[in-house]
Amino acid sequence: MGTQSALLVIFNALFFFFFFSFANAFDEPPFACNQASFSTKSLLFCDTKLPIKNRVEDLLSRLTIDEKISQLVNTAPPITRLGIPAYQWWSESLHGVAASGPGIHFNGTLRSATSFPQVILSAASFDAHLWFRIAQAIGIEARGVYNAGQANGMTFWAPNINIFRDPRWGRGQETPGEDPLVTGKYSVSYVRGVQGDSFKVKTLMESTISKPPLVVTVQDLADTYQPPFQKCIEEGRANGIMCAYNRVNGVPNCADFNLLTKKARGMWGFDGYITSDCDAVAIIYENQRYTKTPEDAVADVLKAGKSSLQQKKLSEADLDRALFNLFSTRMKLGLFNGDPRQLPFGDISPNRVCSADHQALALEAARDGIVLLKNSARLLPLPQTKTNSLAVIGPNADVVKTLLGNYYGPPCISISPLQALKKYVSNTLYHQGCDYVNCTSVSISNAVDLAKSVDYVVLIMGLDQTQEREEKDRVDLVLPGKQASLILSVAEAAKKPVILVILSGGPVDVSFAKYNKNIGGIIWAGYPGEAGGIALAEIIFGDHNPGGRLPVTWYPQYFTKVPMTDMRMRPDAANGYPGRTYRFYTGKSVFKFGYGLSYTNYAYKFSSVELKQLDLNQYGSLNTIRNETSASYLSVSEIGKENCDKLKFLATIGVRNTGEMSGKHPVLLFVEPSVVRYGSPIKQLVGFQSVHLNAGEEGLVEFGLSPCEHLSKANEEGLMVMEGGSHFLVVGEEKHQISIVL
Repeated sequence: MGTQSALLVIFNALFFFFFFSFANAFDEPPFACNQASFSTKSLLFCDTKLPIKNRVEDLLSRLTIDEKISQLVNTAPPITRLGIPAYQWWSESLHGVAASGPGIHFNGTLRSATSFPQVILSAASFDAHLWFRIAQAIGIEARGVYNAGQANGMTFWAPNINIFRDPRWGRGQETPGEDPLVTGKYSVSYVRGVQGDSFKVKTLMESTISKPPLVVTVQDLADTYQPPFQKCIEEGRANGIMCAYNRVNGVPNCADFNLLTKKARGMWGFDGYITSDCDAVAIIYENQRYTKTPEDAVADVLKAGKSSLQQKKLSEADLDRALFNLFSTRMKLGLFNGDPRQLPFGDISPNRVCSADHQALALEAARDGIVLLKNSARLLPLPQTKTNSLAVIGPNADVVKTLLGNYYGPPCISISPLQALKKYVSNTLYHQGCDYVNCTSVSISNAVDLAKSVDYVVLIMGLDQTQEREEKDRVDLVLPGKQASLILSVAEAAKKPVILVILSGGPVDVSFAKYNKNIGGIIWAGYPGEAGGIALAEIIFGDHNPGGRLPVTWYPQYFTKVPMTDMRMRPDAANGYPGRTYRFYTGKSVFKFGYGLSYTNYAYKFSSVELKQLDLNQYGSLNTIRNETSASYLSVSEIGKENCDKLKFLATIGVRNTGEMSGKHPVLLFVEPSVVRYGSPIKQLVGFQSVHLNAGEEGLVEFGLSPCEHLSKANEEGLMVMEGGSHFLVVGEEKHQISIVL
């Protein structure tokens, strides 16, 4: 997304840039086809009894070339003679209706919207139904803002479902983490929740990755980078996708016919519209020099723009294909059906924005996402009745903006962690410690004196948007400036082991704290949204049992030696490349993917698994891999969809709360191969579900598994294959063996 004001929105992802100022504010929602107007009754595109296809074709037949071209940008001007208002395609709703894009205005009746946790923290809940409920709330609030006349469009550029492959990436906070299964399920939950079966709101799937030329193997594309987008299109039925700035294997993303047309539209069945990221088309000519002229860039991307028409680099039919998708979307949203306040969803009033239910959901999401990383000698939770004095120290302790992450709107409430902790201990003392998060100036002596005077100390440290954001990647994984020195000094001086809270989107190397006996507790709170301060205080004082689990690997500082632009997921021992993410990374971790503690304990057992041996000899011809270890394999495509469906099976896992406190617990089910051959994942998440159990209670969690999906791997040609040998279903320390016979 970015800072520029214009994008082209098209059929095959090919655009040029036109710039329009945008400063309209509406007292009522903008719409076409006013049923009270006699002039609209003769326009077939206003006839709601006709199929949308016919209505769009009629509308296009009435537009001039200049009018058609004018509609191919994110700030589409009005077509006054036909009663069609201006439309703004660019609005943001990453984790709540945001003020980041030009389509939403918080300057009228509504001045705020519910700010849910940043995506990376919501992902830590491993709760797809929670993600769906958050998205539903965002969709309702978006429609409420529109009905209040404070939105000039109903298309929202979210979610960001790129794989969080490098811990330094400033935008990793916007994603659901490093695992393709989690990311795919998040995308489906989000799109279904926001769009709804009746098109309450239309969402746009975003694709924004790093800008330099990238080389990506077809193997990594097949099993890591593309599956989340495939799920978002096939299962979520996203109405829009965004192509990125960068080149992949030499071809600009927005001009990649094979990706956007053959794969997205042809193989995955995408039938919506495609938009470039800001300036992506201009970059094709100006920076990447992929084309000789700007017009060639447009033609390569859409075959769109007037000069391209004049030079016969594209036809009017090319424009019509792009416009068909755009106006179809607006009609599906009901924006050509008359006053939307008199139509379905017109009863969603501004009172639904910042409703009590949505604010409670924001608190629930923050509670469920926060991850307990260390709890030596069961220091946490702190005793509410026996804590007479508390010191809260750190540059993130008394801030509210940091809780929101990026791409946010003005929140309904603003309560800092310090304010929330004061509600538990009236005698709470505060010292900032560092002037800013970068901690170039630190007041260690004052913080130490404060720590010596109280019963317990909570240090609230970490990062903020000055350290990680769009266009700001980190160069280190350690805490900024003198934060570590402050933490160690305070921990040594305090009467009891201290509690360290990290606010961040990306991983932080806190090895110094993990192994220090004076630091008894470590909590990762991400960027927990408007209710994050409350949730954090509740967890520290035991009114909520933490259950979040890390959606990314926390790497040590030495991982920064790996070039960010090296996109390979698989390790390469020959040159010391360690690989990326828990699926392939061979180095040491500070904390592993899926790690997270609780105030109680859980035990697992495989209650029943319908499969122990899978004989695939009958399904196709075998091939053989020959390198260090020979292995036979069968391609999933040869097995076929019908047979793959027949092979599906259930695995039921018993989960028991063996501790003394009730809690919500995400159960993560992995597959591990008995032999990790070149290119095989070390382990792979194949399912996750959350279960709430009281102390001593036992429950059953059922997973539906498909061997073709969950027991396969991508080979070097990007083909999904199944290899013979043993595989293990793994949950906690429990394993169940499945043998594949070829």
